[in-house]
Amino acid sequence: MDFQIEEDRLGMRIQSETIELTKDEKGVVGISIGGGGPYCPCVYVVQVFDKSPAFKDGRIRCGDEIVAINGITVKGERKSAVAQLIQVSLNPVKITINKLEEANTKGKTLDILIKKVKHKVVEFVDQDSADALGLSRAILTNDPLAEKEKILEENAEFYRHLVAYFGDMFQYQQKISECQKEFGSIFCDLAAHEKQQTANEAFSSFGDKHRMIAKKQSESAVPLQKMVSDLQVYIDHVVPDTRLTIKKYLDVKYEYLSYCLKLKEMDDEEVEFVAIQEPLYRVETGNYEYRVMLRCRQECRARFMKMRDDVMVKIELLDQKHVRDIAQHLAIFAKTMAKCQQECAEILKERIDVPIEIDLEQLNLNMNTSDGKANGEEEMGQDAIVLNDNPLEGDLIDVNDIGSSTEFNEPRISLRRDSQNDTSQPLLGAPDSPLEELSLIDIS
Repeated sequence: MDFQIEEDRLGMRIQSETIELTKDEKGVVGISIGGGGPYCPCVYVVQVFDKSPAFKDGRIRCGDEIVAINGITVKGERKSAVAQLIQVSLNPVKITINKLEEANTKGKTLDILIKKVKHKVVEFVDQDSADALGLSRAILTNDPLAEKEKILEENAEFYRHLVAYFGDMFQYQQKISECQKEFGSIFCDLAAHEKQQTANEAFSSFGDKHRMIAKKQSESAVPLQKMVSDLQVYIDHVVPDTRLTIKKYLDVKYEYLSYCLKLKEMDDEEVEFVAIQEPLYRVETGNYEYRVMLRCRQECRARFMKMRDDVMVKIELLDQKHVRDIAQHLAIFAKTMAKCQQECAEILKERIDVPIEIDLEQLNLNMNTSDGKANGEEEMGQDAIVLNDNPLEGDLIDVNDIGSSTEFNEPRISLRRDSQNDTSQPLLGAPDSPLEELSLIDIS
């Protein structure tokens, strides 16, 4: 088929090359083709399949034009006819191609950059919201790194809580150690000022034991601090480094999806023009713009696949290290704390008898009997009990002899109350009596 319009190569150079490929056991070379008549003068490579003969050879890339098959020119032929020609050819298949030069630099357009930014925004928007906003995007359905990234963030948050817990615990243990040391110093000071030898030895032993407990607690913190340092390294260095790697991977991923979206839009445009039977300039002139995007998508996909494999391996190793290290750290923590508690218990296992002498000062109770009027001291020689050092007027305590017998009788203590000013209730006796008497108190 003859095409009247000259090809528009967009300023790119082409280079011809003949490549021999051997078909695999399925009878294919591993490429898909596009273009061709009746709309496009060029038949070009759309995709090179992974692990195929063409992929292993590496010389045929997306966007390259297929000029001849085994010396037969296929310029302007239908793509179905070219595919059948390749299929019926015997090994080796000679494919003559026009290779695109400098296609990668031509493909990074402003439209691709805008689509890349849009994919970054849509990544954090749910599907319904994106559809409501009219945000078209390409979606990578089998990306395992999205779940891996969530696991990484959960592990990092777990490590942060663990480090904070250990930090608080170490702080409290340090305070307890300081208190034990202070106790030891206090008891040693008491021993230094104690004159009695037995008490001196007891206080000294007690103080030494408290100091030994403080030392054991301080020593137990050394391996635990190393453990916390390892956890902090995971938070401060490993997680940020992995997150940076994932960020680079996402950048390549968004670029790859942007090329996929661009090609989908160009395919839809071609379908629309075919439906209305109108020619499309870029297709009639060789579809070089589309072929450039195919080349850029292939190159970006290769970077994307390599980056994803590297990130997957790194995160897998990180997960294994996380499981192994966290089990090891918790075992060290439990072993260290158990050892510290056991050593402190052994220190306090021996009983210490602390002799304490208390001098009790005996209080002499001087009982002086006094008559508020003029009786003086009683002949019986009994001491009067003073209940109030500063008795008020009208509130006198009298010690009187009860009875007319010359023998010594039990003294009775009477309390005169002022009925007008004193509103207190009587201690004992009849409540209605104007002059109540308290119960007898034996002072003999």
